[in-house]
Amino acid sequence: MEIVHTLFFFIITIGVLVSIHEFGHFWVARKVGVKVLKFSIGFGHVLWSYQKTTDSTEFVISAIPLGGYVKMVDEREASVSPEDLPYAFNRQSVWAKMAIVAAGPLFNLALAFILFWSVLVIGETGIKPVLDQPEPNSLVAQAGFVEGDEILLINDKKTPTWNEVINSIVNLAINGTQTIKLTVNTVDNLTQERTLVLAQEDIEQPENLSQHLGFKPWTPKLKPVIGQVLPNSAALAAGLQAGDIVLRANEKALNAWQEWVTIVRQNPAKSIAILIERDGVQLPKVIIPQAVTSDTGTEGKIGAAVYVPDEVKAAMTATYSMPPIEAIPAAFSMTFQYSWATVKMMGKMFIGQASVENLSGPISIAQYAGQSANLGVTQFLRFMGLVSVSLGVLNLLPIPVLDGGHLLFFTIEGIKGSPVSEKIQLIFQQAGIALLITLMTLAMFLDVQRLFH
Repeated sequence: MEIVHTLFFFIITIGVLVSIHEFGHFWVARKVGVKVLKFSIGFGHVLWSYQKTTDSTEFVISAIPLGGYVKMVDEREASVSPEDLPYAFNRQSVWAKMAIVAAGPLFNLALAFILFWSVLVIGETGIKPVLDQPEPNSLVAQAGFVEGDEILLINDKKTPTWNEVINSIVNLAINGTQTIKLTVNTVDNLTQERTLVLAQEDIEQPENLSQHLGFKPWTPKLKPVIGQVLPNSAALAAGLQAGDIVLRANEKALNAWQEWVTIVRQNPAKSIAILIERDGVQLPKVIIPQAVTSDTGTEGKIGAAVYVPDEVKAAMTATYSMPPIEAIPAAFSMTFQYSWATVKMMGKMFIGQASVENLSGPISIAQYAGQSANLGVTQFLRFMGLVSVSLGVLNLLPIPVLDGGHLLFFTIEGIKGSPVSEKIQLIFQQAGIALLITLMTLAMFLDVQRLFH
């Protein structure tokens, strides 16, 4: 079922983004007088098609939902009847052709704006950005943060949730900002300012920033009570149920959930004798944590979550929304910031200042789609907005076969007064195809590597 869930939201994401992209080309082409023969979502075997008349546009949905295309009347691709010559793409002005080509990625950026605006108006519920004890020698500790600090503002921008805090800091790092001002509310209810100074390494490789920051969300001291047992888990195999209280583990009395987590992590694939209480009755159990490889080595995992009382959840969560009018400039700012951050990151990867491991292929995108959908509507809309930004920015890059490559050729045509020769275009298109195939292969390889890691 998890695979079906992931695939469903992946298809929804790609289907919507590709449809909007191709509709941009289609709509502007029609507006400037170009005849459109086919509007296709997907490639390969045709699943559905509709054509009102033999002379109108054919709308098609195909089996492979990883792209789409708009086929226009064009003398360079096929012979054109005399009556259709005025409506051929190649016979339009340079400005008309540029408008048609640019419309696809610009519609993706417009969609991102609408999605971000919707997220801001609907509102997000997230974890309050309250700090636990900072890690020693971390950037946060050096900046003077202490346990209980709640981050209110970053460079005067509101940060009501941890999601906003991390996004803001990473975006500032990508944009080269080294000194960041944070306004916090202390445990004594005082408003103070802290200054976070990023290392040059964090500016050059922001993807590694989280390892140096030292931010740890505040964790309430919870009792060792099982709140959820996952399917196909060690906890389920041992007979644990939601509501069970773990009293002892390997003869050690437990007072807090974190003590239980520590014992589980330290005993991968080893038997742990436990004593639980269920409905007032004490029961002995034996559990064998699954061995899982992490960045710090092999550790145990049982597939159970802690029970969090409603009052604790309420104290830890924050809901943030904006009035519709006020959300317009905020959504525009978000779209611009994510677009510029994407350009900067691509540039860093191109010159070797950022790792190519930042690339995501269809497997990663599908996983993110499923995970964001699990977190709620606003998280899924935000995810779609981010992918729409990436799609728009990527297609504007001056790479032959992409929209940006065509825009480059048309710009040259406008300057010199005649089209770039077909021979030169073919050479650059072949190079562009080779580059895209290389990037797609690398992204797929990284996807598979992440999947098996």
